Amino acid sequence: MELKEIVKEKYGQAAQRVNAGDSSCCGGSAALDGCCDPITSNLYDAGQKRELPQEAVLASLGCGNPTALTKLNPGETVLDLGSGGGIDVLLSARRVGPTGKAYGLDMTDEMLSLARENQRKAGVDNVEFLKGEIENIPLPDNAVDLIISNCVINLSGDKDRVLREAFRVLKPGGRFAVSDVVVRGEVPAEVRQNMLLWVGCIAGALQDHEYVVKLAKAGFDEIDIEPTRVYNIEDARAFLTGQGVDVDAIAPQVDCKFMSAFIRARKPASCCAPGCCA
Repeated sequence: MELKEIVKEKYGQAAQRVNAGDSSCCGGSAALDGCCDPITSNLYDAGQKRELPQEAVLASLGCGNPTALTKLNPGETVLDLGSGGGIDVLLSARRVGPTGKAYGLDMTDEMLSLARENQRKAGVDNVEFLKGEIENIPLPDNAVDLIISNCVINLSGDKDRVLREAFRVLKPGGRFAVSDVVVRGEVPAEVRQNMLLWVGCIAGALQDHEYVVKLAKAGFDEIDIEPTRVYNIEDARAFLTGQGVDVDAIAPQVDCKFMSAFIRARKPASCCAPGCCA
């Protein structure tokens, strides 16, 4: 089975379990075999959680909180790549207000259904959930002011294309502000090759310097990577356990090498690159 189909299947299962009254990864039985508490826990404060349906909170499978780390202005248009149950889309929609718009893009029917139901329960009108792949964003050039994403870009097998598409749909001067897992240092091949760990946001993570290079190649500038949570050896044991690897052997090799990070960049206000000019 191809990586994309494995990701779709696992995240579809996560949505089904939330609909059945189970939690996702955070604080209950794991809906994703490859997802774990050290990455997904304690990302949203109590005030944010109170704003949203419980199902939106339970379906959160991210590694950060991009809505808390970037400025959203009234009237702006926001796009969330890999929007899942819709938590970041709904939070963004409230911040851009009725004159703004928040799009959520996801390829999984079950997650889209869950997100639309969460939108209905939240009573938020300025939201639209789109079906599609982050490698082929179904929006025109220069369409959005801000792109957010929460631990999804690392799941793609073609990250260069994702970043080119993000650049294309951003307006000149638009911002890229995503949470993702990144790596500092070398990671054992056994981890990189484990498909379940890839689905769990680990094996597909880019080295931090690779992320910078790929963003620059796509046309972005003002690139910055800010670590928000570094995973130590005990965290490593938690996300490696049950994944078919030798935990005692591998955990010391990945100690403090994986981290959640907030990645910022900007599309130049004027340039001659494809998808740049209005």
